[in-house]
Amino acid sequence: MDLEEAKEFRERCIKCAAVSWGLTDEGKYYCISCHNVTERSKEVLSTEPIPNTKIKAINRGLRKKKKPEKGWDWYVCEGFQHILCQQAEALKTLGIGPELKNQVLHIFWKRYLQKSKQAYCENPVYTRGRKALESGDNPGHSAWDSEPELLSGFSGPSALESGAESQPDGHTRKPVRSRPSQSGMYFCSGSLDGTEYSLRKGIMKMAVPRTLAFCYLSLLWQRETVTFSDLLRFVEEGRIPYINAFEHFPEDMKLYGRDKGIFTIESWPTYEDIYKKVIELAVFLDLPRFPDITEDSYFHPNILCMKYLMEVNLPDEMNDFTCQVVKMAGIGEVGFLTFDPIGKKGQTVKYDVQAMAVIVIVLKLLFLLDDSVEWTLSTVAERYNEENKEDKPWFDFRKWYQVMKKSFDEKKQQWEEARAKYVWKSEKPLFYSSIDKSVVYKRREMVVNLQKQFSALVDSAPTVAKKSPSSFQFNWTEEDTDRTCFHGHSLQGILQKKGQSVITKNLLYWLSTQKFCKSYCKHVTTYEESNFSLSYQFILKLFSFLLRIKTYSLHEEVSLIEKRLFKKRYSEGKKKSSGSKKVKK
Repeated sequence: MDLEEAKEFRERCIKCAAVSWGLTDEGKYYCISCHNVTERSKEVLSTEPIPNTKIKAINRGLRKKKKPEKGWDWYVCEGFQHILCQQAEALKTLGIGPELKNQVLHIFWKRYLQKSKQAYCENPVYTRGRKALESGDNPGHSAWDSEPELLSGFSGPSALESGAESQPDGHTRKPVRSRPSQSGMYFCSGSLDGTEYSLRKGIMKMAVPRTLAFCYLSLLWQRETVTFSDLLRFVEEGRIPYINAFEHFPEDMKLYGRDKGIFTIESWPTYEDIYKKVIELAVFLDLPRFPDITEDSYFHPNILCMKYLMEVNLPDEMNDFTCQVVKMAGIGEVGFLTFDPIGKKGQTVKYDVQAMAVIVIVLKLLFLLDDSVEWTLSTVAERYNEENKEDKPWFDFRKWYQVMKKSFDEKKQQWEEARAKYVWKSEKPLFYSSIDKSVVYKRREMVVNLQKQFSALVDSAPTVAKKSPSSFQFNWTEEDTDRTCFHGHSLQGILQKKGQSVITKNLLYWLSTQKFCKSYCKHVTTYEESNFSLSYQFILKLFSFLLRIKTYSLHEEVSLIEKRLFKKRYSEGKKKSSGSKKVKK
């Protein structure tokens, strides 16, 4: 708009009678006062030596709208395939061998695609009911053919390969690519089958939480040194892709529309939910019996009990008692521990929860945990330690409680603050349609700018460097003067000799559950805090926090092991109850 060039136009505006004109981008005159646009345009004589040429209007034209970036054609299962590859690579950086991805996870994923009729079968669900593209139209830029390839060129355990590769590789059918019909922009998706996939029923559909089930089954098959609770904690710490894992997709894999509901997740994985998905997935894949869990396996309760005794800062001598409890309860046998989805009807052992439950039982055997005996024994140990400072200290339950209570409160506060500060929005904005794209990007830009401004004003402290991954959340060493390490303390204060054997001074024991629920109940027992001692409540809270499980889950596992240990007491209780019923009749 050039006001100088518009001065030569002296006609009055037909609306406001003003003589004040400007030029639009198209070269037409408009009134500066009322913004009325006339049909007159500025004529410009050409100064170029082109004969018989006269420019009658200056028209810069309208900018052409950019076509939406299409990217390559891809299926939903390829998106989950990329997530599985990212998770496998993350586990590799944590020290897991490459065999997990190259041999086990590959076959589990291929088996899933075949069982769900998405690939490696005669009639994939992608080609049913619509016309497929010709083979020459296949863009060929998908995860099937790229580096994160899970489905070609590998060999694995023969027990799995026999089922997963029922079809020869040479005759394997890959999904034929076709763009499904879309009834409206708000129901479209970046993937070929996003809309159809979200409405599909009748098969075990993939979801982001189920990728962790694949990872754990692979870890269990390989008997790696990562428990289920460790896997979820690594996800929580951001070491394994889970929240906003789609951000690592290739640039040409466009996500929008229905893809947003499939690949986004705004909740942390819970132990109970993912564990249930592990069982469902193993049964759906019809997996054979897993490799045996023997005494030298990381998942054996004797080894896990030793690990968790170190974690919760308890004496090393307690490991002898945990081994005895494991043996007496019969939970260390290969047949009991080994996962067999078909033979055991999808039931497996929660190895980490079981080990923690054994430690709880040992603490009850030694200290009773009735808010009385443990404090009496602590007074005896405290008096001995004061009088014999040069000798090996006796384990003081009261002092241990004080140290662990402080450490537990600090750790839990850090965990709660980290969760509260977590930013759920992804750096790569997602939108439901092309209409929303500009709005979403503007909002995201505004949020980022506000975050920068507030962080500059509030968070002036330097950011703490991310700690290296560890199987332990608490580190206890003798050199740490701020916190007492109880690993080397003696249990002599709570033991006494009886003939040739050594027994505990505490000869009492109370059962965590007097009566179990009926078989049709979804739970085994109930847990009401007010019915139990404060010592027992604290230990359950501490141990449950370390495993990221509900308190009642650990209480339930304690009750199940006690049921195996004290069969006689439970059978006597049943006889008494049945006898009382007969008398009433």
